[in-house]
Amino acid sequence: MNEESTKSFKDSLFTALTLFNNHEWYEAHDAFEEIWNLVDGDERQVIQGILQVSVSQFHLSKGNLNGATILLGEGLGRIKTRTNINLGIDLESFCRCLEDLLRKLQYEELVNEKDVPSLKPL
Repeated sequence: MNEESTKSFKDSLFTALTLFNNHEWYEAHDAFEEIWNLVDGDERQVIQGILQVSVSQFHLSKGNLNGATILLGEGLGRIKTRTNINLGIDLESFCRCLEDLLRKLQYEELVNEKDVPSLKPL
């Protein structure tokens, strides 16, 4: 990427992270989709995984536990084998949080606010 597209990428990522961390799932999905269109390879897979997690959280907020569980598992699967990808996000702690949430959903345990995933910058 040239300097201008690198700045655009960083700005887009900051916006997407902010939306995600503010639990604005639909908007975060759209913001990450813009980034998804800019990257390829493993970076694209990680962003797609984050997209799936955003949609899973949207489903969860609407009470669709089955949809949330399926998409969370798919998103986690895309991300957890690629935690070494440097997008400026702490993917390892994100995956740990997703694994805990997925387990709770699979075993129908009570989910609360502290279980909501967040994306922390490196």
